[in-house]
Amino acid sequence: MSDRLKDLNGLAPTAKLPAYDRSKLKAGILHLGPGAFFRAHFAPFTDAALAATGGDWGIEVASLRTPDVADNLTAQNGLYTVLIRDTSGTTAEVIGPILKAHVAPRDPALLLSRLEDPAIRIVSLTVTEKAYGLDVRTGGLDLTHPDVAADLANRHAPRGVVGYLVEGLARRRAKGVAPFTPLSCDNLPSNGAVLKRLVIDFAGRVDPELRAWIETNVPFPSTMVDRITPASTDATYADAERLTGRQDLAAIETEPFTQWVIEDHFANGRPDWDKAGVLMVDEVSAYEKMKLRMLNGAHSLLAYLGYIGGYEYIRDVMDDEGLAALARRQMNAAAKTLDPVPGINLEHYADELIARFANKAIAHRTYQIAMDGTQKLPQRLLEPATEALARGSQAETYAIAVAAWMRYALGTDRNGKAYELRDPRAEEIATLLVDVPRNGGAVSAALFTLPGLFPKALTDNVVWTEDVANKLDILIQDNKLPLF
Repeated sequence: MSDRLKDLNGLAPTAKLPAYDRSKLKAGILHLGPGAFFRAHFAPFTDAALAATGGDWGIEVASLRTPDVADNLTAQNGLYTVLIRDTSGTTAEVIGPILKAHVAPRDPALLLSRLEDPAIRIVSLTVTEKAYGLDVRTGGLDLTHPDVAADLANRHAPRGVVGYLVEGLARRRAKGVAPFTPLSCDNLPSNGAVLKRLVIDFAGRVDPELRAWIETNVPFPSTMVDRITPASTDATYADAERLTGRQDLAAIETEPFTQWVIEDHFANGRPDWDKAGVLMVDEVSAYEKMKLRMLNGAHSLLAYLGYIGGYEYIRDVMDDEGLAALARRQMNAAAKTLDPVPGINLEHYADELIARFANKAIAHRTYQIAMDGTQKLPQRLLEPATEALARGSQAETYAIAVAAWMRYALGTDRNGKAYELRDPRAEEIATLLVDVPRNGGAVSAALFTLPGLFPKALTDNVVWTEDVANKLDILIQDNKLPLF
């Protein structure tokens, strides 16, 4: 086994290295949630911006939960490898902006000290939708969310993302320090606006003057992020070692495509991301809606149908001509709910998505995409379905997708093998389904009552809900995956 990746000396010539002097970097960004997507997207764009124009925008990262990624980055002095896979082969890039990695539960005081440091000008996030503590019914804080409840009870010793942001901003205000810019990179519609609403809600409950200061001084730019990033496997680590000559336990793999759109509203500067291919705009909503509805909506449809049909990877689902055609139908249906997107041809975008889903070099598990469905369905499928029905469409592909999620929510595959739902509302779902007959009508009727998930405009549409029930009945009763 090779030595651990710890510096840039003596790496294999097959690896692309950072094109700037890491020793000159200073921490200007604190990133919460250094998971695979951050390492495949945010950090490489920052790496490219530093290579293009220099600067001192180093990154410190902090995990709010598990220590594994942070510990591996610490052991490697912040270095790690991105593998870019397509059918022509795999290339390796060593990414260099990360300077330090923290584990918040081990030393929450240290994370708070970084949040109040004037050198930190951006606090970015990839913490997944469920970590925000969003009540989908009210759009405000979910006061029953464990982190939200704990942080409201003890605001100066937070453990959740909103609690940390509010306490960090409060400390800066108390010291007369300029605020940082919170930058959400999670798959939430209007993610910056959502984050602002939650931070303002929280601050207002603990300190109305702090709330007013945040409203006046702190920008919350929204973003649209896009890069398919499967979970790392033994093959990831083996290929990273082969291409760099070093063992790398923080390596990740991804596709060649990458896209980032950011609203250019920052309180205290930013890296030259625009020189690295990032689209800096005044308003991001058209781009994020396009991505959520066309890419993520079709991805979820394929994940649920694929998983219950016995397909492990999205690329395998795309080998089924019927399912691939269904994905394209869903993209076309989603496109009809969109306003024009500047610089984007939606038909060409759909072509590109189909090719990306079918990329044989990317092993993106259907089970990975299927998790957290109750957090993802509203923006990906339910909102556009509501709009489609209001325009007079039958919204058939949306009915298929919802039926597929409901079949997945039963928690057993077509052979009767149980699996973990991996959804923050899994217990509620299980309770709703106790003693419910396993047929489409009964199961759909039960799940349509899940509080706050399905818009009334959908559940009141008898024709559409019957369509969901009929399609769900086929999925429940037929062991063979049907081609709708």
